[in-house]
Amino acid sequence: MDIGINASLRRKRRNTVIIAVMAALTVLLAFVCLFAGSSGMTVGESLGALFGNGTASQMRIIWNIRIPRVLAAIIAGAGLSLSGLIMQTVLNNPMASPSTLGVSNAAVFGANLSIIAFAGGFLSTGNNLQGYTAGANPFSTSLIAFIFSVISVLLILGLSRLRSFRPGVVVLAGIGVGAVWTALTTLLQFYATDVGLSAAVIWTFGDLGRATYRTDIIMASVVIIGLVFALVCGWRFNAMGSGDDTAKSLGVNVDLLRFLALLISSMITAVCVSFLGIIGFVGIICPHLTKRLVGSDHRVSVPASMLTGSILLLISDTVSRSIGSGSALPVGAVTSLLGAPFFIFILLGGFGKREEGDR
Repeated sequence: MDIGINASLRRKRRNTVIIAVMAALTVLLAFVCLFAGSSGMTVGESLGALFGNGTASQMRIIWNIRIPRVLAAIIAGAGLSLSGLIMQTVLNNPMASPSTLGVSNAAVFGANLSIIAFAGGFLSTGNNLQGYTAGANPFSTSLIAFIFSVISVLLILGLSRLRSFRPGVVVLAGIGVGAVWTALTTLLQFYATDVGLSAAVIWTFGDLGRATYRTDIIMASVVIIGLVFALVCGWRFNAMGSGDDTAKSLGVNVDLLRFLALLISSMITAVCVSFLGIIGFVGIICPHLTKRLVGSDHRVSVPASMLTGSILLLISDTVSRSIGSGSALPVGAVTSLLGAPFFIFILLGGFGKREEGDR
């Protein structure tokens, strides 16, 4: 008994240290990311502008561009990672991620519809770039992308409930509905003009440069709701990790919890994607890394996973702005380059034994 208690205490202390180190690393990387960019500002000039001692141009770069971007990296990374962790748990599928329910596909269709058919009127203005500048409204594009993401989520959850809401049904429904959104997007792009097609494709690139204080506040509000939900339901998620039958025997309403968890995690993804574009693999990589570090207890893995997501996106954004030769590369491309080898590693059986042993 004493041995078991001591082991539990050691594990708690170890996890506390890991989370503290990750939090400190997040803050450090936020400052590093804040000083990266193509403006040619030195670290001293950046610090001066941060504390109100720089030129008007330098202060505008720091306060209006870089700080909203850094905050977006922290918030979106945390949200996408949390979504992936929740989905992998409630679907009992290590390959589950925010794209499992076709949320990203629906957002892309909504954005394409807004850009090609509505926002700039590309179907009628042709290659008139001036017409695009006058008519396009990025915020309305995000709104329509979000609306279609919500429609997709509700459609998939509705279809799943018709078949007892089994995890396998949810995944298959997500694949099927996602394929429909992709097909509709292809049709829209086929009839678009050159300018409309270019703008629509560029929107799909994950770009933290679109972030503003307003979008950061909206994303943070939704992510905080998801965090509170995940922490309150932490022991229920732990029970579901042992199987639906075990969870039901402990008094967990499995179907209701799965429905709410998928709805909330999809909403987080929908908000982040609608504002920033597609940022892939964060929802797959970070939950697995987190379970490797702190185990599968959601009371610990939830905050740890969110910090891991923030760290990954901060690193990716810093890299994207450091190698872009005067312009930042799409951060979604960097996360995909990092995520593809990791995805193959998971397919080859990585992390499986450790995660099972830490339940």
